[in-house]
Amino acid sequence: MAVPPESDRLTAYLARVGMTDAPPPTRQGLDRLLSKHRQNIAFENLDIMLGRGIRIDSDSAFGKLVTRRRGGYCFEQNRLLADMMALMGFEPRPLLARVRLGPPDIVPLRSHVTLLVMLDGAVWIADGGFGGSDVPVLPLADGATATSPDGATHRLRRVGDAGTLSGEWLLERAGPHAATDGRAQPHEDWQPQYSFDLAHVAPDDLEQCNHWTATRPGTRFTTLHIASIVLPDGFASLTDRTLTVHQGGEKSVRELADPADYAQVLRTLFNLGFSEEEAAALPLFG
Repeated sequence: MAVPPESDRLTAYLARVGMTDAPPPTRQGLDRLLSKHRQNIAFENLDIMLGRGIRIDSDSAFGKLVTRRRGGYCFEQNRLLADMMALMGFEPRPLLARVRLGPPDIVPLRSHVTLLVMLDGAVWIADGGFGGSDVPVLPLADGATATSPDGATHRLRRVGDAGTLSGEWLLERAGPHAATDGRAQPHEDWQPQYSFDLAHVAPDDLEQCNHWTATRPGTRFTTLHIASIVLPDGFASLTDRTLTVHQGGEKSVRELADPADYAQVLRTLFNLGFSEEEAAALPLFG
């Protein structure tokens, strides 16, 4: 399927995320846009497991996530979201981050990208591609908090100076463990999600980090089959064949039986264009 010309992309994107018109470049518009994006375009790494490369130029991200109705991870998701934001009159730029869901004594590399958005003279963080849990729009201010529909609260803290390994800013989450992808430790109090600073990021920085994420042996993205999506009142995650759904305060877990079951769940719950033949080709079923 051909990628449409740039003049037609916004219309196609809005249809993909279930919107009939572009939101205005306001705080309310940004909230609405991010919510629709995260509820309709799943986070997933399945092309890596199928032996396909991950490209993050604008045409490739649009062609995969919109035209072919697939999902992607942060470098794809936030490439698409930034492109569409710019067409709507927002002013986004990427920031590289270190995911802090692992052991606290290990400094992870910058394997995540989020977006800084200038809006009405203020600065906001908007992230369409964090797979660990829902992340609402947050003002870039020490102690800023926001609550997501899954019942969790999210907080930004100023934790260090620019250029330090600990990061200048830290995103934290307090809420139900069931509304995560399982990496987080069970918690109701604040737990680190990712840290970042405000340094400008060059396109080749993103290419380098994306290449590492998609190809490094032994990592989460090259060993596990991953999908997650924000639900209107919860969160769903799929790790290998284990499906976890947190919705309306209730949690359910089941194992997917076969390629037909796997593909149907991806199509219906995760809103992905994914065939039974593709599911059968995954190492899960080989």
